[in-house]
Amino acid sequence: MNVSIIGTTGYGGAELLRILKQHPEFNIKSIHSTKEGIPIWNEYPHLYEILDENLQRIDSDQIANQSDIVFLATPSGISGKLAEDFSGKDVKVIDLSGDLRIPAKDYVEWYKQDPASEDLVEKAVYGLPEWHRREIASAEIISNPGCYPTAALLSLAPVVNENLIKPETVVIDAKSGVSGAGRALSRTTSYAEANENLRAYKINQHQHIPEIEQQLMKWNSEMKPITFTTHLLPITRGIMTTSYIQLTKAYTSSQILELYQSVYENQPFIRIRPENTFPSVKEVAGSNFCDIGIHMDSRTGRLTIISVIDNLMKGAAGQAVQNANIMSGCDETAGLGFVPLYP
Repeated sequence: MNVSIIGTTGYGGAELLRILKQHPEFNIKSIHSTKEGIPIWNEYPHLYEILDENLQRIDSDQIANQSDIVFLATPSGISGKLAEDFSGKDVKVIDLSGDLRIPAKDYVEWYKQDPASEDLVEKAVYGLPEWHRREIASAEIISNPGCYPTAALLSLAPVVNENLIKPETVVIDAKSGVSGAGRALSRTTSYAEANENLRAYKINQHQHIPEIEQQLMKWNSEMKPITFTTHLLPITRGIMTTSYIQLTKAYTSSQILELYQSVYENQPFIRIRPENTFPSVKEVAGSNFCDIGIHMDSRTGRLTIISVIDNLMKGAAGQAVQNANIMSGCDETAGLGFVPLYP
């Protein structure tokens, strides 16, 4: 099955190349960028004599004619327009940006850019495989979830779906490595600013807030706005979300743990940690795993949920390939059997 990637010079695109190069079912037919004509290893020297393809110009008709799936690893504000170009053509689209995740009016408010067409947004399936597998299997367009929402939603879903929480009490403390900010240069992600530092940013203004709230509301219509605070970690890749919620009645850690184990027992990329053990970001680096640990505080009645992912894998390219596998009828884990990098 042939696939094309648009936006291969960003970190998400580079990660797609790493996964798809060794995928047993997908063949990289073409790679595309505005930097057309140069070999990809000029941008990423680690690909020298591994991938010799040149970057090509973006021609939606040509791409649709030669490929079965196109991955859009382009920035928000660009992906939506490209997705529109592919609409009606005989090719499936997986968009890694935020352009198709939330309604137009919310997109304008939170992303401060012109939105994609409302029809396209409504047509796109939100690609959280553990919860939307059936819809993904028949989809033509996938909106790949954001990195923070993936970690947060997977960790909150079991208790939200079971209506075990007080809906106004969700507080999420989220932290990401600097690759989550992309490859463009900025002062805050420069070495001197980020190294040996921890910085909070976009306080109560992060564009992933409406995406998280939207999905929580779909699971439980009683949910209220969340408190969501993001921080920049002095590491390259990885996300940790720590969620604090009040439950409707008293539960033990073992009871909540049993729920999580039951909900995710057949999900190949979710690992629920044993009681009183908690994951760290290094333990999922380079993999498509989401590791979750929980603890119920009987003194405060508050549940703490810790979730970790690799932001470039389960938070972006890995989840995109997982979605592509489901759309294509392949084994869901195909090409994604990476053991986490350690140390």
